[in-house]
Amino acid sequence: MLLSSLGTSIANVGLPTLAHEFTASFQEVQWIVLAYLLAITTLIVTVGRLGDMTGRRRLLLVGISCFTAASVLCGAASALWLLIAARAAQGVGAAVMMSLAVALVGEAVPKARTGSAMGMLGTMSAIGTALGPSLGGALISVAGWRAIFFVQVPLGVLAFLFAYRYLPLDRRGRRAPFDLVGTALLALTLAAYALAMTIGRGRFGAANVVLLLTAAVGVGLFVLVEARATAPLIRLTMFLGAALSASLAMSMLVSTVMMATLVVGPFYLSRALGLDAALVGAVMSAGPLVAALAGMPAGHIVDRVGAQRMTLVGLVGIAAGSFLLSMMPARLGLLGYVVPTVVSTASYALFQAANNTAVMTGIHPDQRGLVSGMLNLARNLGLITGASAMGAVFALASATSDITKASPEAAAAGMRVTFAVGSMLLVAALAVGVACRASATRPSGLARPGEAS
Repeated sequence: MLLSSLGTSIANVGLPTLAHEFTASFQEVQWIVLAYLLAITTLIVTVGRLGDMTGRRRLLLVGISCFTAASVLCGAASALWLLIAARAAQGVGAAVMMSLAVALVGEAVPKARTGSAMGMLGTMSAIGTALGPSLGGALISVAGWRAIFFVQVPLGVLAFLFAYRYLPLDRRGRRAPFDLVGTALLALTLAAYALAMTIGRGRFGAANVVLLLTAAVGVGLFVLVEARATAPLIRLTMFLGAALSASLAMSMLVSTVMMATLVVGPFYLSRALGLDAALVGAVMSAGPLVAALAGMPAGHIVDRVGAQRMTLVGLVGIAAGSFLLSMMPARLGLLGYVVPTVVSTASYALFQAANNTAVMTGIHPDQRGLVSGMLNLARNLGLITGASAMGAVFALASATSDITKASPEAAAAGMRVTFAVGSMLLVAALAVGVACRASATRPSGLARPGEAS
């Protein structure tokens, strides 16, 4: 889990250096990050399902090997297109690691400690996110850009050795046909949506509209194919249960809002509060640091108090932080930004641990990989949507064509409106959570293998 998040954050800091090294534009080197994220987004459900079918430990070892080998290729790349291709391969390995790390909790950890394990995974993810920019910057200044990829190789080897030595052996399960048509449709649909949300850097044009329409058509075709398949990738009856549908919806809404702190925060801190780049970076690292510190205690609380209850508590905390940011006057300065952000981030750690625990403890063992992939997908789609949609809201509310040159007043107004919209989304998520708790009869509502779809 640490490696997959580190793979995202450590590359971001190297983009200016890579643009200079390969004599490329920002739009071109941006594909170094996009290729990685697209591979994760399009494949994370598929690899979860493959893990259920072929063995999660076995596939995890393959994924770690893929990630490690791709890290070598990234560091050795002599051309930009080679680096982008290697990053896509690295994203395939990261998708396996993210999906199956969560799925394997049910086999490697007693049920009574599931919350603690989910909290620890959240801590590792936050550490990877926080460590990436500082570690990447230091490595680039000392050893050059190739070091940010080569440093992941020994970590990958270590992860492989730990997984091989300590994870429980796979049980022999019932083999089923693999849904190639459904898998291809899902991958193309997710790729179209992810591209629609990322190209244009927040500005929607004809290409974005075409991609969104393609994604909408893809969803319809996917539903039709899965309804008729004898062994579908995703059984549509899974969504009849309140808990799974609610958990996925809440995760996507929450991630959309949390992404706003990463998109809007730097502009507010630099334009409205007048902080220099070093201070902006330090303040922005506070969120991942709080998430890293809060992850394990949050997991313990979930085990002691209950996952469903703590899911709602986490949502209330995130909504409170977002509401405070929407109301906070700029004259309160840095404190007025940091305190609500800390409240939101700590509550997000609690929500993630509780939401994942509530879903993963109530499903059949043969579906853990698939459902874990779906949870990670909902989170990733929320982050991708938030980067585009919340960034667009901020630009619109700032009433300026170039937000890098917005006045302090415009930047402050933009932040307030953005988090007011975020607060409304969180109220919607909270309503979903309350309705789910009132109506759910069992934790997941999932069909067991062999049940009719």
